[in-house]
Amino acid sequence: MAGGSGKAAGRSGNSRPKQPGRPNPAEAGLDPARIAARDVLRAVRERDAYANLVLPGLLRDRRLNERDAALATELAYGAARAQGVLDAVVEHAASRPVSDIDGRLLDVLRLGAYQLLRTRVAPHAAVATSVDLVRSEAGQGQAGFVNAVLRRVSERTEAEWVELLAPDAERDPVGHSAFRHAHPAWIAQAFNDALGADAAELDEALAADDARPLVHLVARPGEISADELASITGGEPGPWSPYAVHLDSGGDPGRLDAVREGLAGVQDEGSQLVARALTLAELDGPDGGRWLDLCAGPGGKAALLGAIAAIDGATVDAVEPSEHRAELVRKTVRDLPVTVHAVDGRASGLDAGYDRVLVDAPCTGLGALRRRPEARWRRQASDVAGLVTLQRELLAAAVDLVRPGGVVLYSTCSPHLSETVGVVADAVRRHGLTALDTATLAPGVPRAASGTSVQLWPHRHGTDAMFFAALRKDAS
Repeated sequence: MAGGSGKAAGRSGNSRPKQPGRPNPAEAGLDPARIAARDVLRAVRERDAYANLVLPGLLRDRRLNERDAALATELAYGAARAQGVLDAVVEHAASRPVSDIDGRLLDVLRLGAYQLLRTRVAPHAAVATSVDLVRSEAGQGQAGFVNAVLRRVSERTEAEWVELLAPDAERDPVGHSAFRHAHPAWIAQAFNDALGADAAELDEALAADDARPLVHLVARPGEISADELASITGGEPGPWSPYAVHLDSGGDPGRLDAVREGLAGVQDEGSQLVARALTLAELDGPDGGRWLDLCAGPGGKAALLGAIAAIDGATVDAVEPSEHRAELVRKTVRDLPVTVHAVDGRASGLDAGYDRVLVDAPCTGLGALRRRPEARWRRQASDVAGLVTLQRELLAAAVDLVRPGGVVLYSTCSPHLSETVGVVADAVRRHGLTALDTATLAPGVPRAASGTSVQLWPHRHGTDAMFFAALRKDAS
């Protein structure tokens, strides 16, 4: 799988999960938004599906109106994001481990607990609609159990449950913050380590990572400006990338005319800054216009690089090892000077001599958790070591492919030190590279560049927690 997959590695992202079926006849008359949200949680639990892939298709299939679609989105994504906290509360209220609760009931309990603790839904409505969902599928006996558990949940606010169940703030401040903001403790520790001297910002960082993110669009250079895109979509130009537009609206951004017509794409502003940084990095010698995206899936950065290359008279090669995903990249970069290769980035067979190489490596994806609701509960600390090995191998391949005096830009959507500064330091030591000053590669972005690397944060910049460093190969 090396060389692509955009870039939270783990389960294969090569196939779209099957959509849940339509509600059964016994659910006629029940709230469609809550049925949809429950079915998303069930798909995540039963099939290891991605919530952000299941929900849009489900909303289209069931033709929910705008209000119901917005509620279903909030409930499904919110409950998936807060699962760890919700499970701890449910366990206490039920006096049994969640592993001992039937999965069908657990989905509804999570949904009901989320409404009680993290929304303005009236408690009686949250409980009653949850009970109705269970009664229609599992009968009165199970409905009574759900009713009793949720009534116990409703006896405390979220802050009171945190006070009762979270680790002691004095003895374990990181663990307390992790519980309070619905993160596994090991991920909170990774954030804490990456913040370093600014670790006092951990609460703020986790809170921003736990909030619903804005939709970020990228205006395709040469086709439309960010101001024009903002005007036709009702958004606002982003503060850092010259191509970014922020939307504060629900719905499926893929249905926007500008996106369907190829004038824009959906891409976090931090990812835009990564692609742009590759084009800004100073080379030793002239730019011959041969650029490479060694980890191109799903194609967002390759498309932005291709649009810039079209203006600059350059060409881009893009590598994605899966043929299926490579075809998706081809569709994303259509009409751009980008050639897609379905090969392993570690042994691509491409001719060396590239001026600029992007290695946006597969990683834990800890920096993009806010956009992948259930991901934080799937990832394990044990995943890091294998990914670091892959990252080092891809970076070594990039060094072989870049010309003397050329630049490799290494990036991850993770702030974990082992995946970021650790990989870069190893490459500098092994390959005799020069790490460039990154201040000029993220112009105007405050508190991002720190010497030879850039670390973006949701709480500081409103972006995913992207990391990048620019490494120049010795011209001699």
